[in-house]
Amino acid sequence: MTADKPNKAVTPLRVGLTGGIASGKSTVADMFAELGATVIDTDVIAREVVMPGQPALNEIRDAFGDEFIREDGTLDRAALRRLIFSDETARSNLEAIVHPRIGAETVRQATEAGGPYQIIVVPLLTGSPLRKFVDRIVVVDCDEDAQMRRLLERDTESAAQARRILASQATREERLAIADDVISNDGDFESTATQVAALHQAYLALQRPKGAE
Repeated sequence: MTADKPNKAVTPLRVGLTGGIASGKSTVADMFAELGATVIDTDVIAREVVMPGQPALNEIRDAFGDEFIREDGTLDRAALRRLIFSDETARSNLEAIVHPRIGAETVRQATEAGGPYQIIVVPLLTGSPLRKFVDRIVVVDCDEDAQMRRLLERDTESAAQARRILASQATREERLAIADDVISNDGDFESTATQVAALHQAYLALQRPKGAE
């Protein structure tokens, strides 16, 4: 930790948790939560800011058309995902609508939340302004073949789409370059849990003010 970090007696240690798609970020975040950490997930916030009645949804309708809004008034996330991972301009336009709102809400929640320390889950942390908001970064790392396999087991429609999604994100090397801590998620559940438990203790120690017992 550097000398210019926030006063830990006042502000909880903020740990940015990131990793490639299908690397296991949610599983790791759940493990931290079970150990008592306060978890703020920007994926959850991203879904909230585009709910019916939110200004972002109206802007998305204006920018992309009614075909991306379901009959019940909710966002057709699958259709929009297909578009943005095949059209760089569309992806940039969507990010311009939602990313500032996600960032502002993340900061608001973190500022109001307490906890022994905070885990702030940000999938695209390498290029996010939130990188400056966190005190430390932990990367959930896994082999790219495992990412592909998990993506295809989820809701990705084809190997081509999975490759486009992976190509749109920071590389594994870029993520690891910003890491203070790394959790390898190539092994079994118990191996990952052991790594999380060790970091939990480390973050509690970093959170504790100097001179505290």
